[in-house]
Amino acid sequence: MDFNSVSEKISRHFIEKLPFVIYSLLESNSIQALFQKNNTLHTVKELNESGFVLAPFEYQNSAYFIPENESESIQIDFIKEDFKLSSVTVSEDIIVENDYIKLLNKTIETIENGEASKIVISHLKDFQLQNFSIEKLLKRLFLAYPTAFRYIWFHPKTGLWCGASPEILVKTENNSFKTMALAGTKPYSNDEATTWRPKEKDEQKQVTDMIVGKLKSVSSTLNVSDTYTHKAGSLLHIRTDITGKLNSETTLTAITEALHPTPAVCGNPQQFAQNFILKNEGYAREFYTGFLGPINQTESSATLMVNLRCMKIEQNKARIFVGGGITKDSNPKEEWLETQNKMQTMLQVLQPMLFYEDF
Repeated sequence: MDFNSVSEKISRHFIEKLPFVIYSLLESNSIQALFQKNNTLHTVKELNESGFVLAPFEYQNSAYFIPENESESIQIDFIKEDFKLSSVTVSEDIIVENDYIKLLNKTIETIENGEASKIVISHLKDFQLQNFSIEKLLKRLFLAYPTAFRYIWFHPKTGLWCGASPEILVKTENNSFKTMALAGTKPYSNDEATTWRPKEKDEQKQVTDMIVGKLKSVSSTLNVSDTYTHKAGSLLHIRTDITGKLNSETTLTAITEALHPTPAVCGNPQQFAQNFILKNEGYAREFYTGFLGPINQTESSATLMVNLRCMKIEQNKARIFVGGGITKDSNPKEEWLETQNKMQTMLQVLQPMLFYEDF
């Protein structure tokens, strides 16, 4: 089976409202898909079955699941093509911008009062679509970001979700694991040396320290790399790799619960930041900043990603989610502009399907 055949199969499944997921791992040219044979909505409490899991930001020991044993499984190689993206100019929305900056100011005040050191604040924007094609979406998404974790998930009960995430929550193989701390964001420029400000370095250190602290209780060895600049699409981040060995009694469920939600999508301290987000953001994140990925019980391996740079598509409308980590040194206007840069990741995928009277 080739890419065009898989694309046609996805289109049929989508029309028939049957669940499916198609994805490609980081830095991979291989595409894998699960086509569920019925429309049952499966959930799992323990991450110990083979299939693909999708969990919300408010994860409470239960996640949606497409099981391998109830699906047709397909794997193909994806041949890269030359593909150029161009930025999408979005009209200013002063009301939304002012509301977001007002929330950012409240968040900074909370941090300055000593109640938290970092809180991740987000917002969303809806875009009307015309001539939407899931086949076009598939091709553009997988061509546009060849190094990211790319996915399209559909279930009639959850809607269509897709994204291109750069961030690993946890990757396991037997008792070995890998995760990362990713923080700081700036647009990529070919002719510009990358320098990071103290605010961004401090944010990265907070993320790294909190993840390491969580992992100490579930690991027997722990290795932390030096920080370095990581390119993800048109954006740059500061990254630290964290690897090690799990304790013999540690399950995938246990390490996932220890890490999620990471300080990169929630804040520090975790529980205070999450409560602040749920009380003040004013919308439900759903699967944005949750986690997702394949689990292979036979091979004792899993790759769970943080659901960033993602969108939900429903009834000719794309809902794009973006956010950023706020610390005492944050500048609200700069944080707003950062979210507009992050929005480009999905807007560039949608470009030929956008309803341009909205712009």
